[in-house]
Amino acid sequence: MQSESLISPLMQTISHQHWKVRVAVIEATGTVIQFGNGKSVDDVLSHFAQRLFDDVCQVRHAVTSVVGGWLLALRDRYSFFHKLIPLLLSSFNDEMPEIRQLAANLWEKVGLQWQEENEADLKDKLDFALPPPPHYPLQESRPVLGCRELVFRNLSKVLPAICHDITDWVVGTRVKSAQLLPVLLLHAEDHMTQHLEIILRTLQQACADEEAAVVSSCVRSAELIGTFVSPEVSLKLILSMLKKAPSSCSLLVLASIIQGCPRDALQPHLKVITTELSQAHVCQASENGLYLERLLLCVQTLVSVCQEDCSMASLQLMEVLVTIMALSGATTLGNKAQETMESLAMMENVPSSQDLYRKHIGPLLERLTTSHSDWTAHSVELLQFCEVVTRSGPAVGEALQHVVPTLRTCLQTTRDPHMCLKLFSVLSSLLLRPKDTIDSQGQFCGYLDTVVKDILMPNLQWRAGKTAAAIRTAAVSCLWALTSSDILSAKQVQDVQDTLLPRILAALEEDVQTTRLISCRIINIFLKTSGDVMNPDKFIKVYPELLKRLDDVSNDVRMAAASTLLTWLRCIQSSEGKSYYQSSIQYLYRELLIHLDDPESTIQDTVLEVLKEGSALFPDLLVRETEAVIHKHRSATYCEQLLQHVQATAATQ
Repeated sequence: MQSESLISPLMQTISHQHWKVRVAVIEATGTVIQFGNGKSVDDVLSHFAQRLFDDVCQVRHAVTSVVGGWLLALRDRYSFFHKLIPLLLSSFNDEMPEIRQLAANLWEKVGLQWQEENEADLKDKLDFALPPPPHYPLQESRPVLGCRELVFRNLSKVLPAICHDITDWVVGTRVKSAQLLPVLLLHAEDHMTQHLEIILRTLQQACADEEAAVVSSCVRSAELIGTFVSPEVSLKLILSMLKKAPSSCSLLVLASIIQGCPRDALQPHLKVITTELSQAHVCQASENGLYLERLLLCVQTLVSVCQEDCSMASLQLMEVLVTIMALSGATTLGNKAQETMESLAMMENVPSSQDLYRKHIGPLLERLTTSHSDWTAHSVELLQFCEVVTRSGPAVGEALQHVVPTLRTCLQTTRDPHMCLKLFSVLSSLLLRPKDTIDSQGQFCGYLDTVVKDILMPNLQWRAGKTAAAIRTAAVSCLWALTSSDILSAKQVQDVQDTLLPRILAALEEDVQTTRLISCRIINIFLKTSGDVMNPDKFIKVYPELLKRLDDVSNDVRMAAASTLLTWLRCIQSSEGKSYYQSSIQYLYRELLIHLDDPESTIQDTVLEVLKEGSALFPDLLVRETEAVIHKHRSATYCEQLLQHVQATAATQ
């Protein structure tokens, strides 16, 4: 008769500063409601829920004990099941093992008691008990039928409140609600299917939470969805959400569902999932690190769950991995994506990821390069293309029909210069190891004309501006890589030289030191390979340009020019018409003798070697020229060494 009047003062004291008082109030409230008016449950529920956050474990223990007692003995308990069950199940995740154990024991008693009270209603389910679902989580023990039925029958009343609280502004509320959800789903099993849309929508929101505890509970809930709900239903919903608005949260939920899904159930849907993930609107939706990380998690989970079945979708999985590597660059995430590629190769039973590229490079590049005429430096497809051709190793030599036309279109002088610089860098790296990359099948020479005339020649043409100068440097570097590798025959080098020599001679005047240096080296290769058969008119135009470089500001360029002049002189030694070049040689002797008195000793040494080598052509002429300038030099040492060399050579002959 007095119970209702006692509730208000009790609830005013339930937050008393002494924990023993709080425990006494909770136990007193349990007794008052048990033997008084059951309707007062509504008045105390919010206060009891608040005490589940109490710092003192004895207080939480008291709440668990009282709520469990009500569920077992309250006269009107059936009316309050949907309100009391969440309170008791919340203690399943308490930090104290004693409280967790108490909650589990009480809950089992509640389930068994309800099972006995409703035996007639549950007769079929008890007599023909179904086995646990296949792939039931190993770390979980299945609740008794009464507990499962209680949750299933009250889920529609409990779930909206939990879904609301998971996005509450109070951290503690969000954590408790998120922890409660997987407990309920474990009891509901496949009955959660009818509530799946609201659950997935909530998980998507909650996975963006800053609290790791909320996110980990949501991941667990999504795994349980994968375990108990048919993939046909769960994947249809989550993939449609992903299609409407791709987000890192959707990807995390998808990865978790896949993780919980049995392999045999997932296998028929593998192609659908991978096709959706490889769509540009999903895999290229964001360059954000978290988004890419979770996209990678989806692929990793698919590979670990489906294992050998992944071979049917390896092309799509590769597309996603290539996109992650392209967008993340040389970061830890890019390395993880490469490791996943190796795992995928292992599932396909091939030695390495390069064998995967060999299997798929044709269709992969075909899809990537369809839009190459519209690429800019910021196009994701450009980054993907660069990633594929640099990582595929020998496989790129099998796809030249895609690679070279793409390079030709993208390396036109009218295209985005930053894109051109990136592609020249990629082309250089391929040409430096041609047998392991672009010429692995020995087919590159069939495309040599295109590379030289349509790619290199236009980009070596002088244009004003620093960007244009950078592109010329990149083009010269590519030509250096091409001519210094062993893929071209002497005849092919001669053809390249016939086409590009005027442009390379002009490049000797460039402002960029690297361009001048590489140009000297390229001319050296041209002379070594085809100097003795070069047209005399072209040949005689080479040395004046090299002589100018002996006055270069860079010692490296001067040394390279001197080395190339040495090669030029050797070409004349093997030529029949030496006399044709006599006046040119005389001029060259005079200019070189000037540099024999250079302030830099390294240059003096190099020029001395050139003159010694060149003295075999017209020794008398060189002696006269040397004697004419020896008195002008600061030191006669180098001139004397040269004269001694000429005399010694003449004596041996």
